[in-house]
Amino acid sequence: MHVIKRLVSVSPYDAHSASALNWKHLPEQTFRPHQNYRYTTVVFSPGTCYFFGSLTYQLLSHSRVWRNPAAIQLASASRGFDHLFANEIESAKKVFASESDPFHLVGAGCLCFLEASLGLEANKMSEATRLLALAEAGSRTALKAALKSKTRASAAFPPGLEYEIANADTVVLLGITHALSESYMGYLQCIYAMNSAHGKFSKLYKTVFPNGLDTHSTPPLTPFSWTPSVTPSPADSPAITPKTSLSNLSLEPPANNANSKKPARPLAKQSSSSFFALATRWGSGSSSPASSTSSLSPSTPNSISSVGEARNSEEIQNLKNLIIAGTAFGFGLFNLVFSLLPKRVQSVAGLFGFAHSRRLALQALAVSAGYAAEGEVHGVFAGLVLMTYHGVVLLLSGYQADEARIIREYEGVVSGIEARYPKGALWILNRAKILRMTYDAESAIRVLKAGLEETKEDAENKHSEGFKQADTLLVFELAWIHLSQRQYLESAEAFIKLTALNSWSHGTYYFIAAGCHISLALSDETSPQEKEKYLNKAQELLDVIPSLLDKRKVGGKDLPTEVLIKKKLAFYKEKQKRRGGDELKFAQCIQISPAEELGIFWNTHDRISPSTAAAHIREWSALSPPVGTNSPYISLPAPASVTSSTTPDLDTADELALRFLLLGIAHRSIGCVELRNKKNNLSSTQPVSSSSSFVDTTPESIVGSTSSSSLSEEIREYARNASACLRASRELLSAAHALQSTIKVSTWIGGLAMFELAVLDLKEVELEEKTKGRSSNSALSADLKKRWELALKSARVKLDAAMALAPNSVDLSSRLDSRVAMLRDEIGMKAEMIGIDL
Repeated sequence: MHVIKRLVSVSPYDAHSASALNWKHLPEQTFRPHQNYRYTTVVFSPGTCYFFGSLTYQLLSHSRVWRNPAAIQLASASRGFDHLFANEIESAKKVFASESDPFHLVGAGCLCFLEASLGLEANKMSEATRLLALAEAGSRTALKAALKSKTRASAAFPPGLEYEIANADTVVLLGITHALSESYMGYLQCIYAMNSAHGKFSKLYKTVFPNGLDTHSTPPLTPFSWTPSVTPSPADSPAITPKTSLSNLSLEPPANNANSKKPARPLAKQSSSSFFALATRWGSGSSSPASSTSSLSPSTPNSISSVGEARNSEEIQNLKNLIIAGTAFGFGLFNLVFSLLPKRVQSVAGLFGFAHSRRLALQALAVSAGYAAEGEVHGVFAGLVLMTYHGVVLLLSGYQADEARIIREYEGVVSGIEARYPKGALWILNRAKILRMTYDAESAIRVLKAGLEETKEDAENKHSEGFKQADTLLVFELAWIHLSQRQYLESAEAFIKLTALNSWSHGTYYFIAAGCHISLALSDETSPQEKEKYLNKAQELLDVIPSLLDKRKVGGKDLPTEVLIKKKLAFYKEKQKRRGGDELKFAQCIQISPAEELGIFWNTHDRISPSTAAAHIREWSALSPPVGTNSPYISLPAPASVTSSTTPDLDTADELALRFLLLGIAHRSIGCVELRNKKNNLSSTQPVSSSSSFVDTTPESIVGSTSSSSLSEEIREYARNASACLRASRELLSAAHALQSTIKVSTWIGGLAMFELAVLDLKEVELEEKTKGRSSNSALSADLKKRWELALKSARVKLDAAMALAPNSVDLSSRLDSRVAMLRDEIGMKAEMIGIDL
């Protein structure tokens, strides 16, 4: 038992606990903390502080330290996030469930949101919605209490700003949860849910970044040593305050506090010219003491608040980091989400007054990601968002205005977070994606397998609890890479394995796995006995799909991929019946693998090796009727296959158009072989650790431009045929588009063919620029600049045509819509880079 001298202040979050005891004006009292009093902080003269939670309390009778309850709550919740990012999910859940303050509630909601978004499981989405709603309500209540009491987390910020950020986090995550369905209804629900977040993020951004971010240099995010072309001076990069400075947000203690100490937690090293340097510049001391005075009501040197900040610098610093990184993250994520929504949905968003800037969104996310090295939660999530965005752009946009920069930034973000959480499955996943995007699929496979094996060993030895949904993504990525490498048996096994790991569309997994077995059956290297075995296995998988599709629906509706699958199953059955075959064995009539068809939507054929592309071309062109286009790799149907039957292998416009589309993409892949940037710091014959970091290499060694002189002999052979392949690609893609009016089922082909033609326009000129136009440091010739202008305008026209062919009724039209939006951004960026006004 302890004696209370005199009450000075009570924490705003649980002021009701103090009120229940009628402590406000009590004289000297004796009390015993009770387990039901949660998170009440009482400060006593001359500085004695009581803090107790659900089961414990702390007496700091001689420290004279004021312990900010929000800072303590944040520190506790941050430990839960550390567990989360290290794959220790059960430990993270225990931490988040241990308390009911806003930060722990947000943690629980974020964890479930990650499980839902990574696994796309309906039950997880419902639970994530419930937990995020609880976190939203809790943070709103805490915000109101903080505003009423006018208690600040820091003198630099208005009261309750930390809770306002937590509240905004939950709102935007709730909105994204709705968008996970990839349906237009889900996107509209996302807009409705995020309507209230628009004002929140705008207010937060103006409060924390009143001068914006445009005045700061924005070179690529990378931890490597490099020299920018221009290093901005402090005058070029003014500090951010309501007037002229933000030194009141300094990461150093206030200059006018003689007793201040530096934060105990060291800052990560930052490049003076990077986004990561923003925090350092804020505390650089470049402003005079007079200019560092803020209008945000700073405390006096002798106040409880200033003394608390000085003596609890690490806890208060964590709150400051949360406010700065959280505001940048929320604002960036909000804008990025809207910029990636399909154009039709964006037009609806405009009715709410929403506007977005993808460039500003990425800039804000990069500012936030600068805090990831210190373990700030928003910084890590911002890094994850940037990884996801870079990966999606590299995978789906088709063309990148500056691919080397994207890969360098991607690599920098991954390496920074990977160094802190080396066993995190999400960082292993993105390491593999970088390898795949830089044409090193075999190393990507080794990284993924090593990560999965490490997870398995840790689980067996009880060293780690694992992150099932993140591990599922490793298997999902592995399945697609195996498919892109024509490793069909391994791909089929991986897709079937996914059905045991999550509940997302088992019908889709089975459909792709069945397609892999059909590919094996169609291979020239397969014996008749093996062919029958593979066809029987494919038929077995296809027969199960209808029952799987009936079980799995989102919001009572089929997923977009499942709508397509239902149509394809009916198409195959009708073809088998028309050709007089056994309707129960309709797999026999399939001549183009369903796995390769669905692979188009994941752009699986874009970053494959030229030998893989050539193998595809030989198989697809060998089908009857003849393709009708000449190229060095097209095979003519065998005479026996033409004369033995009057019915060709492909007898519908749908199939012919699909073959044209696939052949066009494969030919373009070979034709652009000289554009490839390949990792050269990893040997394809040596094992790769799942936690390899590349920190001892330079950006130039990570992403090196290949040229004809440095290409291997195999690549040189394909490079010599590049021109013929590009010509054939244009003919084939145009032929696919020309059949649009006669297509009955696969009506998505015409729009996608136009999209691929737009990509071809851009890559042809990019190839010309790289091989003939200029060196990396020379100016663009007038002739090449004119070629770019024509190509950029032509590509934009084709994208308009693609969207005209993809109304809501067309399968997976929302995915094409998003790809078109990404490519438009790349077109705009390239125009700006070379000084063209479109």
